Amino acid sequence: MNKPIRALTAALLVIGCALFTVQANVIISGTRVIFPAKDSEVTVRLTNQNTTPALVEAWIDSGDQQSTPDKVNTPFLITPPLFRMEPNRDQSLRILFTHSQQPLPTDRESVFWLNVLEIPPKPSGPQFLDKNYMQMAIRSRLKLFYRPATLSGDPVKAPGELSFKAGSEAGSGTLVVHNPTPYYVTIGQITVNVGGTAHKVDTGMVAPLSDLRLNISDLKQAPDVGSAIQYDCINDYGADVVLKGAVSR
Repeated sequence: MNKPIRALTAALLVIGCALFTVQANVIISGTRVIFPAKDSEVTVRLTNQNTTPALVEAWIDSGDQQSTPDKVNTPFLITPPLFRMEPNRDQSLRILFTHSQQPLPTDRESVFWLNVLEIPPKPSGPQFLDKNYMQMAIRSRLKLFYRPATLSGDPVKAPGELSFKAGSEAGSGTLVVHNPTPYYVTIGQITVNVGGTAHKVDTGMVAPLSDLRLNISDLKQAPDVGSAIQYDCINDYGADVVLKGAVSR
Protein backbone atom coordinates (compact mmCIF):
# COMPACT_ATOMS: atom_id res chain seq x y z
CA MET A 1 0.00 0.00 0.00
CA ASN A 2 1.45 3.44 -0.89
CA LYS A 3 2.01 6.23 1.65
CA PRO A 4 -0.96 8.43 0.63
CA ILE A 5 -3.36 5.50 1.05
CA ARG A 6 -1.81 4.61 4.43
CA ALA A 7 -2.18 8.20 5.62
CA LEU A 8 -5.76 8.33 4.37
CA THR A 9 -6.60 5.08 6.16
CA ALA A 10 -5.11 6.24 9.45
CA ALA A 11 -6.90 9.60 9.31
CA LEU A 12 -10.23 8.08 8.37
CA LEU A 13 -9.95 5.46 11.12
CA VAL A 14 -9.73 8.26 13.68
CA ILE A 15 -12.81 9.94 12.21
CA GLY A 16 -14.70 6.67 11.81
CA CYS A 17 -14.10 5.68 15.43
CA ALA A 18 -15.43 8.98 16.78
CA LEU A 19 -18.70 9.09 18.69
CA PHE A 20 -21.12 9.56 15.81
CA THR A 21 -24.20 7.54 14.94
CA VAL A 22 -23.65 6.36 11.39
CA GLN A 23 -24.84 3.41 9.38
CA ALA A 24 -22.74 1.28 7.08
CA ASN A 25 -23.90 0.96 3.49
CA VAL A 26 -21.44 -1.82 2.69
CA ILE A 27 -22.93 -4.84 4.44
CA ILE A 28 -20.96 -7.97 5.36
CA SER A 29 -22.70 -11.32 5.10
CA GLY A 30 -22.64 -13.00 8.50
CA THR A 31 -21.42 -11.79 11.88
CA ARG A 32 -18.27 -13.92 12.15
CA VAL A 33 -15.90 -15.89 9.93
CA ILE A 34 -14.95 -19.52 10.55
CA PHE A 35 -11.73 -20.60 8.82
CA PRO A 36 -11.36 -24.42 8.90
CA ALA A 37 -7.70 -25.43 8.71
CA LYS A 38 -8.54 -28.04 6.07
CA ASP A 39 -9.50 -25.24 3.65
CA SER A 40 -6.94 -23.12 1.83
CA GLU A 41 -9.26 -20.12 1.72
CA VAL A 42 -12.70 -18.82 2.71
CA THR A 43 -14.90 -16.24 1.02
CA VAL A 44 -16.82 -13.35 2.59
CA ARG A 45 -19.47 -11.53 0.57
CA LEU A 46 -19.99 -7.77 0.75
CA THR A 47 -22.98 -5.83 -0.60
CA ASN A 48 -23.09 -2.09 -1.29
CA GLN A 49 -26.68 -1.14 -0.51
CA ASN A 50 -26.15 2.52 -1.27
CA THR A 51 -26.94 4.41 -4.49
CA THR A 52 -23.38 5.75 -4.65
CA PRO A 53 -20.05 3.93 -5.00
CA ALA A 54 -17.65 3.44 -2.09
CA LEU A 55 -13.95 2.78 -1.67
CA VAL A 56 -13.46 -0.29 0.52
CA GLU A 57 -10.32 -1.47 2.30
CA ALA A 58 -10.06 -4.79 4.15
CA TRP A 59 -7.44 -6.29 6.47
CA ILE A 60 -7.09 -8.74 9.36
CA ASP A 61 -5.58 -7.93 12.76
CA SER A 62 -4.91 -9.97 15.88
CA GLY A 63 -6.96 -7.84 18.29
CA ASP A 64 -5.65 -4.27 18.14
CA GLN A 65 -8.60 -1.98 17.39
CA GLN A 66 -6.21 0.79 16.34
CA SER A 67 -4.59 -1.40 13.70
CA THR A 68 -3.99 -0.15 10.18
CA PRO A 69 -3.33 -2.33 7.12
CA ASP A 70 0.37 -1.44 6.93
CA LYS A 71 1.08 -2.47 10.53
CA VAL A 72 -0.69 -5.81 10.90
CA ASN A 73 1.19 -9.11 11.02
CA THR A 74 -1.18 -12.04 10.71
CA PRO A 75 -1.00 -15.30 8.72
CA PHE A 76 -3.75 -14.22 6.34
CA LEU A 77 -3.96 -12.52 2.98
CA ILE A 78 -7.07 -10.74 1.68
CA THR A 79 -7.74 -10.24 -1.98
CA PRO A 80 -8.67 -7.70 -3.12
CA PRO A 81 -7.45 -5.58 -0.18
CA LEU A 82 -8.56 -2.25 -1.68
CA PHE A 83 -11.28 -1.76 -4.27
CA ARG A 84 -14.18 0.37 -5.48
CA MET A 85 -17.69 -0.98 -4.92
CA GLU A 86 -20.35 0.15 -7.33
CA PRO A 87 -23.88 0.90 -6.08
CA ASN A 88 -26.13 -2.09 -5.42
CA ARG A 89 -23.38 -4.56 -6.30
CA ASP A 90 -21.74 -7.49 -4.50
CA GLN A 91 -18.05 -8.14 -3.98
CA SER A 92 -16.35 -11.28 -2.68
CA LEU A 93 -13.35 -11.11 -0.37
CA ARG A 94 -11.02 -14.09 -0.56
CA ILE A 95 -9.18 -14.80 2.70
CA LEU A 96 -6.16 -17.08 2.31
CA PHE A 97 -4.08 -18.70 5.04
CA THR A 98 -0.39 -18.02 4.39
CA HIS A 99 1.21 -20.48 6.89
CA SER A 100 3.17 -17.95 8.94
CA GLN A 101 6.61 -18.64 10.38
CA GLN A 102 5.12 -18.99 13.87
CA PRO A 103 2.64 -21.88 13.65
CA LEU A 104 -0.77 -21.41 15.23
CA PRO A 105 -1.82 -23.77 18.06
CA THR A 106 -3.24 -27.07 16.86
CA ASP A 107 -5.03 -27.96 20.12
CA ARG A 108 -7.39 -24.96 20.15
CA GLU A 109 -8.90 -22.22 18.01
CA SER A 110 -7.14 -18.92 17.36
CA VAL A 111 -9.04 -15.64 17.00
CA PHE A 112 -8.37 -12.72 14.66
CA TRP A 113 -10.43 -9.77 13.43
CA LEU A 114 -11.60 -8.94 9.92
CA ASN A 115 -11.77 -5.18 9.29
CA VAL A 116 -13.80 -3.63 6.48
CA LEU A 117 -13.37 0.13 6.06
CA GLU A 118 -15.96 1.92 3.92
CA ILE A 119 -14.90 5.31 2.53
CA PRO A 120 -17.77 7.21 0.87
CA PRO A 121 -17.21 9.33 -2.25
CA LYS A 122 -16.48 13.03 -2.05
CA PRO A 123 -19.79 14.94 -2.15
CA SER A 124 -20.45 16.76 -5.39
CA GLY A 125 -22.78 19.55 -6.43
CA PRO A 126 -22.81 23.34 -6.23
CA GLN A 127 -23.86 23.28 -2.56
CA PHE A 128 -20.46 21.83 -1.65
CA LEU A 129 -18.31 24.29 -3.59
CA ASP A 130 -15.93 26.28 -1.38
CA LYS A 131 -17.46 24.75 1.75
CA ASN A 132 -16.00 22.65 4.51
CA TYR A 133 -17.48 19.20 5.09
CA MET A 134 -16.71 16.10 7.14
CA GLN A 135 -16.29 12.81 5.33
CA MET A 136 -17.22 9.84 7.53
CA ALA A 137 -15.45 6.52 7.11
CA ILE A 138 -17.16 3.51 8.66
CA ARG A 139 -15.22 0.50 9.88
CA SER A 140 -16.82 -2.87 10.65
CA ARG A 141 -14.93 -5.56 12.62
CA LEU A 142 -15.83 -9.25 12.66
CA LYS A 143 -14.21 -12.07 14.58
CA LEU A 144 -12.35 -14.64 12.50
CA PHE A 145 -11.82 -18.03 14.13
CA TYR A 146 -9.08 -20.27 12.76
CA ARG A 147 -10.20 -23.82 13.54
CA PRO A 148 -7.60 -26.64 13.43
CA ALA A 149 -8.78 -29.87 11.84
CA THR A 150 -7.70 -32.08 14.76
CA LEU A 151 -9.86 -30.49 17.47
CA SER A 152 -11.93 -32.83 19.58
CA GLY A 153 -15.58 -32.32 20.41
CA ASP A 154 -18.32 -30.46 18.58
CA PRO A 155 -18.23 -26.64 18.38
CA VAL A 156 -22.04 -26.62 18.38
CA LYS A 157 -22.03 -28.25 21.83
CA ALA A 158 -19.21 -26.14 23.29
CA PRO A 159 -21.50 -23.49 24.92
CA GLY A 160 -23.26 -26.23 26.88
CA GLU A 161 -19.93 -27.37 28.33
CA LEU A 162 -19.34 -24.13 30.25
CA SER A 163 -19.31 -24.31 34.06
CA PHE A 164 -19.76 -21.47 36.54
CA LYS A 165 -18.24 -20.88 39.97
CA ALA A 166 -19.17 -18.18 42.48
CA GLY A 167 -16.73 -15.52 43.53
CA SER A 168 -16.43 -11.95 44.76
CA GLU A 169 -14.01 -9.15 44.06
CA ALA A 170 -13.80 -5.55 45.33
CA GLY A 171 -17.20 -5.76 47.01
CA SER A 172 -19.01 -7.18 43.99
CA GLY A 173 -20.20 -10.66 43.12
CA THR A 174 -18.53 -12.47 40.24
CA LEU A 175 -18.92 -15.60 38.16
CA VAL A 176 -15.87 -17.51 37.03
CA VAL A 177 -16.72 -19.18 33.73
CA HIS A 178 -14.66 -22.24 32.80
CA ASN A 179 -14.43 -23.36 29.17
CA PRO A 180 -13.04 -26.92 28.95
CA THR A 181 -13.38 -27.08 25.16
CA PRO A 182 -10.89 -26.12 22.42
CA TYR A 183 -13.40 -23.61 20.98
CA TYR A 184 -14.03 -19.95 21.71
CA VAL A 185 -17.43 -19.33 23.29
CA THR A 186 -19.03 -15.87 23.07
CA ILE A 187 -21.59 -15.07 25.76
CA GLY A 188 -24.07 -12.48 24.51
CA GLN A 189 -26.23 -12.25 27.64
CA ILE A 190 -26.20 -13.91 31.05
CA THR A 191 -28.21 -13.63 34.28
CA VAL A 192 -27.95 -15.36 37.65
CA ASN A 193 -31.01 -15.78 39.87
CA VAL A 194 -30.26 -15.08 43.53
CA GLY A 195 -33.13 -15.03 46.03
CA GLY A 196 -35.73 -14.78 43.29
CA THR A 197 -34.04 -11.81 41.59
CA ALA A 198 -32.32 -12.08 38.22
CA HIS A 199 -29.01 -10.21 38.25
CA LYS A 200 -27.32 -9.24 35.00
CA VAL A 201 -23.78 -10.45 34.59
CA ASP A 202 -21.12 -8.85 32.39
CA THR A 203 -20.61 -10.66 29.10
CA GLY A 204 -17.50 -11.66 27.21
CA MET A 205 -15.72 -14.25 25.09
CA VAL A 206 -14.27 -17.25 26.91
CA ALA A 207 -11.04 -18.48 25.37
CA PRO A 208 -10.49 -22.21 24.82
CA LEU A 209 -9.31 -24.23 27.84
CA SER A 210 -9.49 -21.07 29.96
CA ASP A 211 -11.40 -19.21 32.67
CA LEU A 212 -13.08 -15.80 32.44
CA ARG A 213 -14.17 -13.80 35.49
CA LEU A 214 -17.41 -11.85 34.92
CA ASN A 215 -18.62 -9.08 37.22
CA ILE A 216 -22.16 -8.92 38.69
CA SER A 217 -22.40 -5.17 39.30
CA ASP A 218 -25.66 -5.12 41.32
CA LEU A 219 -24.74 -8.05 43.58
CA LYS A 220 -22.48 -7.24 46.51
CA GLN A 221 -21.57 -10.80 47.46
CA ALA A 222 -20.83 -14.09 45.75
CA PRO A 223 -23.97 -15.79 44.37
CA ASP A 224 -25.15 -18.85 46.28
CA VAL A 225 -24.11 -22.29 45.10
CA GLY A 226 -26.98 -23.76 43.08
CA SER A 227 -28.25 -20.37 41.86
CA ALA A 228 -29.87 -20.74 38.44
CA ILE A 229 -28.08 -19.26 35.43
CA GLN A 230 -29.48 -18.46 32.00
CA TYR A 231 -27.11 -17.45 29.24
CA ASP A 232 -27.13 -16.81 25.50
CA CYS A 233 -24.21 -17.86 23.33
CA ILE A 234 -23.54 -16.93 19.71
CA ASN A 235 -23.02 -19.88 17.37
CA ASP A 236 -21.04 -20.17 14.14
CA TYR A 237 -23.91 -18.61 12.18
CA GLY A 238 -24.30 -15.58 14.46
CA ALA A 239 -27.54 -16.84 16.03
CA ASP A 240 -28.24 -16.78 19.77
CA VAL A 241 -28.52 -20.12 21.56
CA VAL A 242 -30.22 -20.02 24.98
CA LEU A 243 -28.84 -22.36 27.66
CA LYS A 244 -29.25 -22.92 31.38
CA GLY A 245 -26.80 -23.78 34.12
CA ALA A 246 -26.19 -23.35 37.83
CA VAL A 247 -23.51 -21.97 40.12
CA SER A 248 -21.21 -24.73 41.34
CA ARG A 249 -18.63 -24.91 44.11
